[in-house]
Amino acid sequence: MSRLVVVSNRLADPRKPAAGGLAVALGDTLARTGGLWFGWSGTVAPDDAAGDGQLHVRQAGRVTLATVDLSAEDFAGYYQGYANSVLWPVFHYRLDLADFNAAYVDAYRRVNRMFAARLMPLLRDDDTIWVHDYHLIPLAAELRALGCRQRIGFFLHIPVPPPLLLAALPHHAWLMRSFFAYDLIGLQSQADVAHFRRYMLNEVGAEELEGGRFAANGHETRVGAFPIGIDVQEFERLGQAPEAQRTHERLLQEYSRCQLLLGIDRLDYSKGIPQRVRAFQQLLEKYPENERSATLIMIASPSRDDVHAYGDLRQELEGLCGAINGDFGDLDWMPLRYIHRVVARRRVPGLCRAARVGLVTPLRDGMNLVAKEFVVSQDAQDPGVLVLSRFAGAAEQLQEALLVNPYDTEGMADAIQTALTMPLEERQQRHARLMQRIREHDVHWWRRSFLDALAAPAAQLLPA
Repeated sequence: MSRLVVVSNRLADPRKPAAGGLAVALGDTLARTGGLWFGWSGTVAPDDAAGDGQLHVRQAGRVTLATVDLSAEDFAGYYQGYANSVLWPVFHYRLDLADFNAAYVDAYRRVNRMFAARLMPLLRDDDTIWVHDYHLIPLAAELRALGCRQRIGFFLHIPVPPPLLLAALPHHAWLMRSFFAYDLIGLQSQADVAHFRRYMLNEVGAEELEGGRFAANGHETRVGAFPIGIDVQEFERLGQAPEAQRTHERLLQEYSRCQLLLGIDRLDYSKGIPQRVRAFQQLLEKYPENERSATLIMIASPSRDDVHAYGDLRQELEGLCGAINGDFGDLDWMPLRYIHRVVARRRVPGLCRAARVGLVTPLRDGMNLVAKEFVVSQDAQDPGVLVLSRFAGAAEQLQEALLVNPYDTEGMADAIQTALTMPLEERQQRHARLMQRIREHDVHWWRRSFLDALAAPAAQLLPA
């Protein structure tokens, strides 16, 4: 069995339960093969230090963790700049928020080149390399330039926008052509594959071959949809742990006279949080029977507070929440509880289980695993209802959720009312079908299906 080498902007110790989705997904395989995980250390070198990508290597069980530091200039240009002020907004359809500073792309190229130079000496001839996400799109091209001949796969966790939006990126041709250095490209949804395909055909002039393959300028790559899942068993165990149980019981006691609605997100403009809050306001106005009987808990954890757009979003959201509580609240009832801090992951299953309605309504999202976690958290005998944006990648799989357009405030309010009044039998049927699909396509299925496709001969057809 070849060794797996995972490359991502940030990494985590896969032995730690709090490491999160990517660590859970890849930890088993990395441990079995004695794998290597490579990425940024999270350290920004002080101004008086060289900050030239100093390499740090340590062991975490059988997994080797190799990290490099960034200089302050590269952190600003590569991470805050091109990755999160250019690629993130453009790939989430927000050209209006992109900062097309020419210096950013230079830093992005420089850091990817540095990553390749630090990683190359650590590689073995039979390694399989799996690169993750938008921070590192050109990494394979940089590795190939250094002589790397190993199989390299890439998985994009965020959505792919339509070709004309991609074409708004300065240097888009360079960026998108760099995908041809990969043997396999994994995307979250069939919609993403369709957008990617149209770009390659219309902008690159690529030739489309069978099996999801594209060829251009003497290079060939394969593209397929590999929707990421969650570790269902791990999340179920988390839900049975004391902290989750206490959270669930406390919420049931405190809100015994209310039906809870729950939203859990990072504070990000892609998540549609103000639109969700306005839909809740519309619910109270259009369906006044919900006054004093429906409460929204809106958790929006801090995210990139140093980026101007996020500060504006926080101000807007806090103003909306205050206005709703001022207009509808009473001495013994507040319709909306807004929390702007991180809630411990071990409490999340208890929060979800206590909610009658889960609101996952991004304006655009690659997948959104909170939707799947909400479903898994439910009591199968008395489950809550998932209200899900049709613009989340998860909507392709979770068709039994109530799918909504987050730009349609009244339509969302109507869907929330439908969820609040849905008969038990229908809730049970929807939940059972959702659970079946989430179990079948869990995070381990995702990992296996991608790595199997990466190892397969190029002519083999990819999964639909």
